[in-house]
Amino acid sequence: MPMGGAAARAPPKAQSYCVCGVERPLCTHLRNYTVSMPQIRISEAARFLGVSDDTVRRWTENGTLTPQKDGAGRLAVDGLELATLARDQSHLPDDPSRSGSSARNRFVGLVTGITADKVMAQVELQCGPFRVVSLMSSEAVRELGLELGSVATAVVKATTVIIETPQGKSII
Repeated sequence: MPMGGAAARAPPKAQSYCVCGVERPLCTHLRNYTVSMPQIRISEAARFLGVSDDTVRRWTENGTLTPQKDGAGRLAVDGLELATLARDQSHLPDDPSRSGSSARNRFVGLVTGITADKVMAQVELQCGPFRVVSLMSSEAVRELGLELGSVATAVVKATTVIIETPQGKSII
């Protein structure tokens, strides 16, 4: 027996709840729901990764991606496998500021546009395939030395991020 005479107890299991709010073992509305991984057609996979269709086909031939057939018999790849590959192959340039920060969403890019008046400015960055726009004071633009073609880092710290899907699917 452990000290104090109390019997050793297993730690309590974490409760698991369905999206409807009912505890998982008791919920019945999703029992017949089958989870299937999305299949992404080769042309869409190429577009998401910024490569050619031929590159994605080569990856299916050499084993980098597992080839599948979609419902219409076309060549496709598993969505999760594609997302993993996209994450593994994403390499952003090093952040030139090298400062410590709690913000994890940092996009290094080139200044492609500055529209400023006496008080406010709109600064556009091209960060890889993404266009990031920031509104700031004209004074901040001057103090940061921002000019067209200069390297800058967009730091995004947001309390709300909205994620949408093309089909607008919902499980309830």
